[in-house]
Amino acid sequence: MHWQRMLACAERLPALALEDWYAALLARVGEGVTPFELALLGGRLAATPGLAFLAGYQGALRALWPSAPWTLGAFCVTENRSVRPADLQMRLDGLSLSGRKDFVTTAEAADWLLVAARSELPGATPQIAMCVTYNGTPGVRVEVLPPLSLMPDVSHGRLHLEAASCERLPGDGWDAYAKPFRSLEDLHVLVALCAWLYGVGDDNGWPQGLKLRLLALLGSCAEISRLGMNEPSTHLLLAGVFDQFNHLRGEIDGAMHSGEPHWQDLWKRDSSLLEIARAAREKRLQNALASVSA
Repeated sequence: MHWQRMLACAERLPALALEDWYAALLARVGEGVTPFELALLGGRLAATPGLAFLAGYQGALRALWPSAPWTLGAFCVTENRSVRPADLQMRLDGLSLSGRKDFVTTAEAADWLLVAARSELPGATPQIAMCVTYNGTPGVRVEVLPPLSLMPDVSHGRLHLEAASCERLPGDGWDAYAKPFRSLEDLHVLVALCAWLYGVGDDNGWPQGLKLRLLALLGSCAEISRLGMNEPSTHLLLAGVFDQFNHLRGEIDGAMHSGEPHWQDLWKRDSSLLEIARAAREKRLQNALASVSA
């Protein structure tokens, strides 16, 4: 049914403040959608690549944590440009968090925050816990940073926590959350962006073959979304759909160039959003290749 909803979509949601746009998206698609459907329909209804990214990002969070609230959330791991457990300084003490995270997607618009924190005893091997805390509660402060040139409509900031109360999620914070989220984010953002591109193509008379290839790529992503994100075979399949997308870039760029300036400008500004995590994806691919050939 979600495929028919995407294909029959007649108009996009207007660009609004992030929390307002996301509330309008949920009102349109319903809170019962799967994470994949949220990314797919959200991308199709987005007015900009940044808002498509937001839909994919929220879908990835719900794929990671199925019981997440339906408000906007953010995933907070990076400190000093590193996500290595040994480099993290955020600490969990009982059920309180203290430390800083350097990049919070959606910044002040996020209602809840998944925070990776060190939890081992002094001198022990680093262990990561995944915790949830809430924006606006005591000890939680989000420092909003200036907009980036890429996706300026999606805010970002730093997270400062000082003895902030939290809930610890079950399972190992690294293996069960931090590792799979990067692949979940890659997948769901690719879905949302391809759905956005399909909509642009539908509105602007792109060649039927290009639109069909975008749909085929989305179909492949739907199958991958059913798989475990820590499996080497999943990383191989995910690398395959990204390779498919890269082979379409020339056609997409050409179609954008011959279309309306509005879409050209948005694509020129935000088309590199999938490049942000390229190095990490390539590393996961190499590890997967080594694993399946061992």
